[in-house]
Amino acid sequence: MAGTIEMKDVSFIAQNRLIVKNFSFPFEEGKTTALVGPSGSGKSTVLKLSAGLLVPNKGQVSYKNRDIHTMNRLEILDFRREASMVFQDSALWSNQNLFQILELPLRIHFPEMSVSERKYRIHEVLRDVGYRRDLAIRPAQLSMGEQKLIAFARAMICRPNLLFLDEWTESLDDSAGKRLIKLVQRHQKEKNTVVFVSHDFRIVRTLADYILMVLDGQLFLRISREQIEEDEDIAQYVERGIAL
Repeated sequence: MAGTIEMKDVSFIAQNRLIVKNFSFPFEEGKTTALVGPSGSGKSTVLKLSAGLLVPNKGQVSYKNRDIHTMNRLEILDFRREASMVFQDSALWSNQNLFQILELPLRIHFPEMSVSERKYRIHEVLRDVGYRRDLAIRPAQLSMGEQKLIAFARAMICRPNLLFLDEWTESLDDSAGKRLIKLVQRHQKEKNTVVFVSHDFRIVRTLADYILMVLDGQLFLRISREQIEEDEDIAQYVERGIAL
């Protein structure tokens, strides 16, 4: 099974502690993979490694059979256009207003795009996520939920083929959360690849083709959507593991 993103024997150390150990998995193109497990198990670190945002101490993370961390500048620019991340803390630039935050990826990846085209794309993604406030304000003036909407809009602004999501529905009310879930489902229907972390089993059960349970930084269990649907004992086991 060829993976759009593939992790091979990846280990990662931070502050002299082994966070991820010998992690291997091919994230299949056009499929959605959920990373689940107890708090502190290393799943967010696995997500960032798979997105090429952290450099492993051992092993390889490849995209279309190319090691992400040996790509040249043009190759990594192409990869960053095709792959987007929504961080758990939103990670919005505090010294820029919302319009600038959303415009910057378009300026970098589509330098030929006109001002009017950029404005249209920005308002298009904001309409999708349901954000209706002023764009001249900075992130500090937003609620945590509003920051998450802007972070999701930024991730979608370049129409990525790969979407990495870390607890992207946290801090949202039910209606906003459902809206973002529907946007992910639309992304899935377009045969794009999604990798996400969530503590909400309902979201995992709704979206995931594959579920990877991470324990102590290692791949403990791999489960398919079919196994969850056919075996309620497995479903309950995964749900308990997420809730820890």
